[in-house]
Amino acid sequence: QVQLVESGGGLVQAGGSLRLSCAASGRTLSRSGTGWFRQAPGKEREFVAAIWNIWSTTKTYYADSVKGRFTISRDNAKNTVYLQMNSLKPEDTAVYFCASTVNSKLTVTTPEYDYWGQGTQVTVSS
Repeated sequence: QVQLVESGGGLVQAGGSLRLSCAASGRTLSRSGTGWFRQAPGKEREFVAAIWNIWSTTKTYYADSVKGRFTISRDNAKNTVYLQMNSLKPEDTAVYFCASTVNSKLTVTTPEYDYWGQGTQVTVSS
């Protein structure tokens, strides 16, 4: 059984930073794909960032709305994926979820991920 546990959410002022963590058990993240998604009240869950390997090369991909501000990374020894969020805006306010897929390729749609964390709230005040 794969388990994903997110942490690091909280309340921050606009322009501030947060780092989210996604600790995994039951699946080796370096041999699979991991994504971050977010869901604001009344809105659909949307893709934020993904990380995966092609052989020994680590690949990343970002939604246009966060490109240049967010960075996804992975610590293989800790089997943990991070989302560093800088220059936060009020529109970044949402529950953030990490998700895991067996696909080691770019994966941006929710049905392709088979395990999800419980989510962590990020609130950005103006």
